[in-house]
Amino acid sequence: MNSAQQWLADYDATLARAAADAKAAGAALGQVSGTASSPRGEVSVQVGPSGALVDIRLTPAARAMEAEKLAQLILATTQQAQRTVGTHVMEIMTGYLGDGPALDFVRDNMPVDTGEPGPQDDDDFFDNPRVIV
Repeated sequence: MNSAQQWLADYDATLARAAADAKAAGAALGQVSGTASSPRGEVSVQVGPSGALVDIRLTPAARAMEAEKLAQLILATTQQAQRTVGTHVMEIMTGYLGDGPALDFVRDNMPVDTGEPGPQDDDDFFDNPRVIV
């Protein structure tokens, strides 16, 4: 086999490995989901691999909440589930991409953990007040 034929064979093998890795990564990512529940359990959510909301469950306690507080609780709980998915996606993609520009692109498009605690109701405020320095 001459060098051109060897190069072409190596290139074909590289493409076949890349296709197999892409298929395996797609299958692994398709299984990823994130779930989260609010601290008191009024809201439970599930998000898919893209972070899109796929299920939401509200308890009777949620129905008793003011609409604005419930909306904030749903958003905070969903964001928590999205961060969980983001962590799983990064673990999977790190195995396939390694460290580099492609992984940086994935990382840059994951939900950001703001470090901000979720909404706090009045009872929680007096039991565990936030300290502002």
